[in-house]
Amino acid sequence: QVQLAESGGGSVEAGGSLRLSCTASVDSYSIDYMGWFRQAPGKEREWVATMYRPDGTTYYADSVKGRFTVSQDRAKTTLYLQMDNLKPEDTAVYYCAAGRPTSAAVMMIATAYRYWGQGTQLTVSS
Repeated sequence: QVQLAESGGGSVEAGGSLRLSCTASVDSYSIDYMGWFRQAPGKEREWVATMYRPDGTTYYADSVKGRFTVSQDRAKTTLYLQMDNLKPEDTAVYYCAAGRPTSAAVMMIATAYRYWGQGTQLTVSS
């Protein structure tokens, strides 16, 4: 079974930066899509970003474009989310996800991902 584990969350002041990591089991290598979702208290889980891993193409939600960057290591064992210019509205539990969406058209839909990490908390203070 594919296993994912997030780390790197914490408390940051507005305008600061933080990098989240998602370590993936070896059998995740063949998973084409990996991404990040977040969920704030009282809100639905929302899509943040996704990487199409075969060629490294990345996609971002409008709310994080220009501020967040998804990357992966060469071995494809770790997915990163570099977060810059953080805002209080970024506060949420961040989840790493992996799966095989039928196409890029559904990659922002949580139900398209079969595997999930346990989540890591990010708190941004003003």
